[in-house]
Amino acid sequence: MDKTSIYTILQRVREENPLVHNITNVVVTNFTANGLLSLGASPVMAYAAEEVADMARISRSLVLNIGTLNPQTVDSMILAGKAANDSDIPVVFDPVGAGATNYRTETAQRIMAEINIAVIRGNASEIANVAGQNWTMKGVDAGEAKGNIVELAVAAAKKLNTLVVITGKEDVVTDGETTYVVANGHPILTKVTGTGCLLSSVIGAFAGVERNLFAASVAALSYYGVAAEKAAETTAERGPGSFQIEFLNQLSKVSLEDINQFSSFRKL
Repeated sequence: MDKTSIYTILQRVREENPLVHNITNVVVTNFTANGLLSLGASPVMAYAAEEVADMARISRSLVLNIGTLNPQTVDSMILAGKAANDSDIPVVFDPVGAGATNYRTETAQRIMAEINIAVIRGNASEIANVAGQNWTMKGVDAGEAKGNIVELAVAAAKKLNTLVVITGKEDVVTDGETTYVVANGHPILTKVTGTGCLLSSVIGAFAGVERNLFAASVAALSYYGVAAEKAAETTAERGPGSFQIEFLNQLSKVSLEDINQFSSFRKL
């Protein structure tokens, strides 16, 4: 994995305009759609059980996000996920708030059991709870994790049999054997609702054009973090509202020069 590869995958997203089917939460729908459009992908938000399977089949990837749960949406996620599996469409799962309530944790584990998940992305507490580890979770927000994040990610990847992405101050990507750490991003991302959810959908967009899901995930994380760093620099002292708008701008502007200058990742 090198910086040129990151930009190559980014350019493919911009050129191929992959359709990304999102079954996501009501808090982040607009931001997710605008973020994917800024990237160069094509978002669709379809939730009705009557159409989710058909929509999943014609998409390049499916992103499932349990931020605002209800039984009908969960059923739609299962239908869409199985249709995506049957059509060899990668499924990205964001287990928002897993561990906050029994229902949320059980739903996340049900999705993992019934659908072949290509990539699961969450903070340390969410991933730990899906994998059956005993970590503290408060609400649905990312808190400071206590423990070795790399060891957690590797253990989760082996237990869940999927590619695991744990995001935080540094991001960890692992399939249980090979592990990368991505060090891009900015703390102000935590002051804007939905930046983690959008990241999951961006991983979905990259996975929609790159069959090597490891490369797709590392590329998506680094690209996303670089855009955040550039937006934070441009809007310094102006606050999260200005950052949010500029972040959407920067998602459309990240160049090869930016990747070469700012992208930071390492193989462990």
